[in-house]
Amino acid sequence: MSDVLKLKNQTGAGLMDCKKTLEEVKGDYEKAVALLRERGLAKAAKKEGSDRINSEGYIFSYAHQGAGRIVVIVEINCETDFAAKAEQFQQLGKDIAMHIAASNPQFLDESQVPAATLKAEQEIFKAQAKNEGKPDKVIERMVEGRIKKYYEENCLVHQPFVKDPSKTVAQLVTETVAVIGEKISIRRFVRWEVGEGLEKKEDNFAEEVAKQVAGQR
Repeated sequence: MSDVLKLKNQTGAGLMDCKKTLEEVKGDYEKAVALLRERGLAKAAKKEGSDRINSEGYIFSYAHQGAGRIVVIVEINCETDFAAKAEQFQQLGKDIAMHIAASNPQFLDESQVPAATLKAEQEIFKAQAKNEGKPDKVIERMVEGRIKKYYEENCLVHQPFVKDPSKTVAQLVTETVAVIGEKISIRRFVRWEVGEGLEKKEDNFAEEVAKQVAGQR
């Protein structure tokens, strides 16, 4: 029973699921953890792709070191008020707000990239590939790869999570869905930086935030 409780606390799975999984793997705790996570992520993917309504949630904010040089506000939705108050959901919101401060995404996902912006980027990538003397078939694949890289650099959900670059922000959300058991989505965000858009002395506040995050790992 101690292993069952430990497994429940670590994975967020139900008590009976933990018990059955441990029995299934003949008491191998590490296998049980891996199996529950795989099944939880599979269920989470189904929830994320469903038409379930997630009209509850929370608005999170982050101010870099309290100095107000970089401020972020992000709305994250879930299905119930109960889930919005859950520790895992609150931690997710704090982590994403801090990530936005550090990584400065320009869009939520690829659907928000303006068509004109995307076309301009594609033309730039094509010109770069042609200058490298690549044949047309290769150029097409290179442009696709560079557009994907553009999304990874500029779209929040595709960016490597600043506290753990081995996963994307989207994967971080999916992991939380697996624990909470509800559909979760990032709806919108804003990021302000003092003097943004004005000519000023170059200070990399985003880099400062990233260093602060690294110190908290």
